[in-house]
Amino acid sequence: MPVEVTWWGHATCTIEDSGVRLLTDPLFARRLAHLRRRRGALPTPEAGVADAVLVSHLHADHLHLPSLARLARLAPGTRVIGPAGAVRAVPGLGRLDLRVTEVRPGDGVDVGGLRVRAVPARHDGRRLPVGPRRCPALGYVVEGAARTYFAGDTGLFDDMASAVGPVDVALLPVGGWGPGLGLDHLDAGRAARALAELGALSAVPVHYGTYWPVGMEGVRPHEFYAPGEEFVRQAARLAPKATVHRLEHGQSVRVKATR
Repeated sequence: MPVEVTWWGHATCTIEDSGVRLLTDPLFARRLAHLRRRRGALPTPEAGVADAVLVSHLHADHLHLPSLARLARLAPGTRVIGPAGAVRAVPGLGRLDLRVTEVRPGDGVDVGGLRVRAVPARHDGRRLPVGPRRCPALGYVVEGAARTYFAGDTGLFDDMASAVGPVDVALLPVGGWGPGLGLDHLDAGRAARALAELGALSAVPVHYGTYWPVGMEGVRPHEFYAPGEEFVRQAARLAPKATVHRLEHGQSVRVKATR
């Protein structure tokens, strides 16, 4: 049975495996602080249909309270899997009609017939701009008919392949929402290196080409438009056995397990 991945923009994806739907880092907003959605229509109501939601870390473009509130209204009691300490660090999360399960790297949660395993990420997991309580940033491996890795937001880190384990499909961030990225992020080149290390034979680039700071349209616009295509080029060089599916917003791909 193939796994279906739909990219809604930024880090928001639907992973459907064995009849179970998971939604990652939902962000259903036209604007977020100084960011404006510059590509792709807002996700359709279908995007909010999920058996569980995976939240990778507490930054507002990944744990977006208004988007989670929308899910709570549409499907009260939906399960949200997120970093340990999330409810304490973001009190508004605990006030929503959602079932929050907090996890750390190495923890596993069963959702329907799937096993969701939390894995480490190299990224600041705090709620910014202030966040005295440090919470882990996470990725997730969804194990069902295939093993699908949602990296959240991360940089390269030692033992990444062993920490994540063997995967069939990798959803990798390849950019950001500004003209510069630090080492706690993946750009197209570092994402291609991660793909080579992980050994996944299918990849979907995410976390690029959706939101951009207001007033910065003329500042290095290639940083907004180019990462997806650049990842395709870099992956062909560094991970030539992998197939990269560069999706448009709202587009889906079906991928079969390769192991």
